Amino acid sequence: MSDKTVRPMVAEFIGTALFVLVGVGSIVARAATGAGSGPSLEVAFAHGVGMAIIVTATMNISGGQINPAVSLALFIAGKQDGPALGRMVASQLLGALLGAAIVKGIFPGGAVRATSLGTPALSLTITGLQGILIEATLTFFLVSAVFGTAVSPEAPKVGGFGIGLAIFVAALVGGPFTGAALNPARAFGPAIVAWQLNAQYVYWVGPLLGAAVAGFVWKLWLLPKDASQIR
Repeated sequence: MSDKTVRPMVAEFIGTALFVLVGVGSIVARAATGAGSGPSLEVAFAHGVGMAIIVTATMNISGGQINPAVSLALFIAGKQDGPALGRMVASQLLGALLGAAIVKGIFPGGAVRATSLGTPALSLTITGLQGILIEATLTFFLVSAVFGTAVSPEAPKVGGFGIGLAIFVAALVGGPFTGAALNPARAFGPAIVAWQLNAQYVYWVGPLLGAAVAGFVWKLWLLPKDASQIR
């Protein structure tokens, strides 16, 4: 494969591994210090700021996708082709496995087990369908932030920080109910490493549905008709 193909794959692999490491690590660290294992302002902040930095660092290499749902939306909007979509998603899923494995290997075992390695889970107060709708709605919000701050040629020059803020806000809103994963890779890596697969379908169906709708909306109505490819 050419350097033009390999570099984005490596960026997505490392970026997703780091995002899962930071996100899962924040949950496990909170449990290890006796602060609990549920959603919190600190966890939302770690996910949001972590993603902002990672997207900014990888934006000029791979577009800073770091999320299969974002990759799908870019494909739907015509910003990348099918083979590129497959490569990005494969790299993201492998990176998520690595990030989760690192946390399991270096953090205290008791905290890792108490949090199921940060695997997102549904609240007992909602149904699976409600979980899908929450994840879909918040992913639509996130993907809209991606298009509006990074993909559109009219986007402000804010790096990945608009995307990170969207994740932070979404975590505050949806965290108590679904964990606000908004990212199949973020759910997949810890779930496989911890072997905690309950309600995993929610974290695939919801984000991919929300991302698909956002991709169509931006392609049809919000992107300039002469929009350039993702930078």
